[in-house]
Amino acid sequence: MRILLLGSGGREAAIAKKLSESPLCEALFIAPGNGGTMQYGANVAIKPTDFEAVAGFVESSAIDMLVVGNEDPLVAGIRDFFAEKNPGLKIVGPGADGAALEGSKDFAKRFMARHGIPTARYRSFTAADIDEADSFLESLSAPYVLKADGLAAGKGVLIIDDLAQAKASLREMLGGMFGKSSATVVIEEFLSGIECSVFVLTDGHGGYRILPVAKDYKRIGEGDTGLNTGGMGAVSPVPFADEAFMQKVEERIIRPTVDGLINDGIDYRGFIFLGLFNVGGDPMVIEYNVRMGDPETEVVMPRLSSDLVALLKATANGCLGDLAAEIDPRTAVTVMLVSGGYPGSYPKGKEITGCLNPEQSTIYHAGTAIDADGRLVTSGGRVMAVTSLGADIPDALAKSYAAADAIAFDGKYCRRDIGKDLM
Repeated sequence: MRILLLGSGGREAAIAKKLSESPLCEALFIAPGNGGTMQYGANVAIKPTDFEAVAGFVESSAIDMLVVGNEDPLVAGIRDFFAEKNPGLKIVGPGADGAALEGSKDFAKRFMARHGIPTARYRSFTAADIDEADSFLESLSAPYVLKADGLAAGKGVLIIDDLAQAKASLREMLGGMFGKSSATVVIEEFLSGIECSVFVLTDGHGGYRILPVAKDYKRIGEGDTGLNTGGMGAVSPVPFADEAFMQKVEERIIRPTVDGLINDGIDYRGFIFLGLFNVGGDPMVIEYNVRMGDPETEVVMPRLSSDLVALLKATANGCLGDLAAEIDPRTAVTVMLVSGGYPGSYPKGKEITGCLNPEQSTIYHAGTAIDADGRLVTSGGRVMAVTSLGADIPDALAKSYAAADAIAFDGKYCRRDIGKDLM
């Protein structure tokens, strides 16, 4: 198959590597890709949200399957666009109706309530409802969780300990803190528990496969301190997500989600990311995403033993029930190398040197580029994901840190405690 993958981060690098390893992959293109994805296929200078440019490339390059890595094109309706433009194209990713699970937190909450899926108590408010919103906040116990309804580049969630500050922040959000994304704000009760990420492939006809479970680390500082980031590392499997816990996840969340989509008339073919809390042994949904997570993909893909192209083809064709998803029992650990200053402002264009092809680890490029002089340089906050497989967390962790230490660029930083809370 000739495949076009949309995206440019570490997630897309991990997916690209896995796709390129399949005997079914005749040619792979990544749009726009990054400084490392060209080792798996050909980078194409196209923005994933420029649907006409994507369509032109699909036609000129005889693309058989389109795999959408990030959420923006999905929420904007790229599947619906191609349903009219090129109905024969196989697409991995939902239409705009299914992508609303991530594109609108209010939609996702209403979906969960409608289908009996366990989640935190909530209500949604606009600026016209400010008095009711204040009353709802007063009915909750601290801390208070405020979520912008729409996409906000991972920054639209505030967790605030003080009631007066929560009310003030609510007004700032409704007043445009996150642009149109916070014209509606979801207020929900705070859940206390351990977080994990569950990934599912589903084919629109009730068939689904559960991929390896992962746990990511969001804060910039060790001990989960400091500002939130896009993710500083990840571990898979997650020790507390044992067979008994995952049976609850499947029965209470995955099956009702898949069945709910069908009952609501949503033809959902692609990845579903379930952000979960383990609350006293019971899973509860924090959020849905409609694509794989990052950096979780960097630990999930190395543990997937099955042919990814075959799985995605079956997903697009609506016949995933015929295939198994085989999982490597080993542990995978990812350590993210980031630019100095991230998640605040940071410099770009710093040359990257050292060992970029270690024997015992995989380096997934995220924020990298090739400059005018042909040098590999930094181009983003999260620069590289260093992933290793091992017998257990300490084994995989030691390999990843050894590989991370062999890479150099000015301002390089990584957390030194990834996975240690699970050991």
